[in-house]
Amino acid sequence: MILFGEQTPMPTPSMTVDPDSVTPGFAGFAIVVVIVIAVILLIWDMNRRIRRVRYREEVREQLDAEEAAARGDGDAGEGGDGDVRGDAGADGPPRA
Repeated sequence: MILFGEQTPMPTPSMTVDPDSVTPGFAGFAIVVVIVIAVILLIWDMNRRIRRVRYREEVREQLDAEEAAARGDGDAGEGGDGDVRGDAGADGPPRA
């Protein structure tokens, strides 16, 4: 009784493999370079946007401190002038 069938020998390759046909070549190199450049540009843009948000927050904090000093509050968080609208003032909706 044969369970797995007869074993036949593996055929030997009759031709050699051309090394140029198994390498990515110039097209693969060009695609990798384009991907690397795209990633570098995305990282640069992300850093610029994060820096811009950080600077805006610093300026917002400075303006809030100057406004509190002009009102004479000393601390902007106490709301000493009776303004029930929060930090909005006359400019717009309250900031988070």
